[in-house]
Amino acid sequence: MARKPPTNPRKNASQARSRATVDALVEATARILVREGFEKTSTNRIAEIAGVSVGSLYQYFPGKEALVAAVIDRHNHEIMQVVRAALTEVADLPIDKAVRRLVTVAIEAHRIDPKLHRVLAEQTPRTGQLADVEAFNREVHTLVRAYFESRRKEMRKIDIDIATFICVSAIEAIAHNTVLNQAEMLSDKMVRTLVDETTRMVVGYLR
Repeated sequence: MARKPPTNPRKNASQARSRATVDALVEATARILVREGFEKTSTNRIAEIAGVSVGSLYQYFPGKEALVAAVIDRHNHEIMQVVRAALTEVADLPIDKAVRRLVTVAIEAHRIDPKLHRVLAEQTPRTGQLADVEAFNREVHTLVRAYFESRRKEMRKIDIDIATFICVSAIEAIAHNTVLNQAEMLSDKMVRTLVDETTRMVVGYLR
């Protein structure tokens, strides 16, 4: 059995100059993944695009798999920052307005660099980042469940855990498939229609 390449960084960048180097390497990796794909991505190419030596790259990362893992981690954190902010915003909103906001944010968050999102969706399993994705998913479920719990009077009699699972899964699937199916080709009007119909579906289920 082939040995799995390491995906953890060699060391953390603590100084400003080191962080700048790591950021440049991660950004270069993301650009190459989108333009050339995983198979054509190499540490030499990443170092060249980042404007650093290969030796400097290897000070921080053991190989390209670790850099791809870093890109996935950065992308996931960007999305989760948006989602966390949205869930804070809707805390005091009624269900219909809250769901519309969450659907809008989910679709827009997934449209952050959609080409990169599609590449990373393929690479997440091979880099061992599924555990982090699952942790993010658990956090989203916890936050949404807390919101539903606070709005029980607006909902039909239904198990909160089941409602949370169904609603989060439906919104995530629609947002994810929007990205996988040419998100950059969607007009603003099409996105608004997608938000309207998804909101109608979720609110109708809850009520």
